[in-house]
Amino acid sequence: MSKENIMFLIDSDKKAALDAIAPTYLMNIYQWQIEEIQKGIAEANARDFASDEEVKATFARLTNLY
Repeated sequence: MSKENIMFLIDSDKKAALDAIAPTYLMNIYQWQIEEIQKGIAEANARDFASDEEVKATFARLTNLY
């Protein structure tokens, strides 16, 4: 995947606020993702899978949102 830089102008106080919260925000997202992946791996290792009924109910619920 290629990476590109972007640049835009914001007020100095907004940049300072963003600089203050961004690392914590990103760490929280990554930590959440890691925990969910680990839970999924543990469930798979325990052969704890959703039943056909659970999958169908979830699919029905998600497709009826629109």
